[in-house]
Amino acid sequence: MASSFQPELIVAGAGAGDPELITLKAYRLLQEVPVVLYDNLVNKSLLDYTKPDCENIYVGKLPYGEYTPQEQINELIKEKAFSKGRVLRLKGGDPFIFGRGFEEILFARQHGISTSYIPGITSMQASGLYDIPLTFRNISESIWVVTGTKKDGSLSADLQLAIQSKATVVIYMGMKKLPEIAATYINKGYGHMPAAIIHYASMPYHKLARGKIKDLPQLAAAQHITHPALIIIGPVTDTALLSGNE
Repeated sequence: MASSFQPELIVAGAGAGDPELITLKAYRLLQEVPVVLYDNLVNKSLLDYTKPDCENIYVGKLPYGEYTPQEQINELIKEKAFSKGRVLRLKGGDPFIFGRGFEEILFARQHGISTSYIPGITSMQASGLYDIPLTFRNISESIWVVTGTKKDGSLSADLQLAIQSKATVVIYMGMKKLPEIAATYINKGYGHMPAAIIHYASMPYHKLARGKIKDLPQLAAAQHITHPALIIIGPVTDTALLSGNE
């Protein structure tokens, strides 16, 4: 007997950690869908909004630790979409910024599943909570966003280009490469560039380290800052901005 519904995948951003930073649209869908597949960085309190009979399935990936293989996630998307109808794929931050959200959308479409996307507040936007504007007139008029680690484990070559620009450089998933990142700046003559690390940016247990890029590995070690964290490099991280002495 043919099903009476159209299988659907909704890929949505859960925001930067604070549950109140989710969009109203994603909040509404949490209360409607029969299945939620959620990631490691999704605030678990958001699951309190789902229906009592909603199937909430953890498919997280701990950095450099236990993870749910992408192939298994894809199979769950297909299975649940055809058996339950609507599947909400809830990802931390924004699914289209180093979140593999579009990969899952393409997979769903290849299997006859309709798709939609709901943006989320990505972690770099939470830097403003600590008086770090990503752009600031006369100081930084652009942003260069790179991944710290590529699929093969190497440091992104884009960093070499970003260093030469006047943009604020934002590095996701870069903590494992922090010494290498600092060395790259030092070797290019920019070791004294102001920088910051933000750990769990919008959460009460956040950590923040500010200093020169050459000193960031030591500052991170002293404060026991590890992943997940965001590395921001550029004059916008300088505490001099706070007093207007830029």
